[in-house]
Amino acid sequence: MNDKKTRTRQRILISAERQLLKRGAQAPAVGEVMAAAGLTVGGFYAHFASKEALMLEAFEGLLDRRRQGLRELEPQLPAVERRALMAAFYLSRKHRDAEDDGCPLPSTLAELARLPEDFRAPLEAHLELLMAEFAASPEDADKVLADFSLMVGGLLLARALGTGAMSDRVLRAAKSAVI
Repeated sequence: MNDKKTRTRQRILISAERQLLKRGAQAPAVGEVMAAAGLTVGGFYAHFASKEALMLEAFEGLLDRRRQGLRELEPQLPAVERRALMAAFYLSRKHRDAEDDGCPLPSTLAELARLPEDFRAPLEAHLELLMAEFAASPEDADKVLADFSLMVGGLLLARALGTGAMSDRVLRAAKSAVI
């Protein structure tokens, strides 16, 4: 791919990622994604086969970056302590209120059953990699999965409540259950 085409493709992906974080994978129209990237719809199919292909690549990219960020949390600490750091970050006001950067799961999980089957594989791989990264032992993997499930649900509920006292309470309660 030439440089201009690569840069344009990246602009489209960044726009799709932002839309996915705000509205999920189904809601944004191709025209909205392209307009937010400063492009016209006409050039879309030179870069992606379909809207689903674009949103799947955006979803995978967001999951990869989230995991990379979590992987960098004090890698020298024991897994249990790293999970506590993960919960402190994930269930924070800053993460709750992030509009253009954050976990894509709260905005996509409810619609995942209606998305193409291809969306489930990156989610499963994401969970497997998180378990491997944050489990102290193979037996600890289910605890990691339970903790992460609680964190995603807590973040989803806190975001749904907005920025008020009940939202903050949800974050604290979920964090205390994990830590």
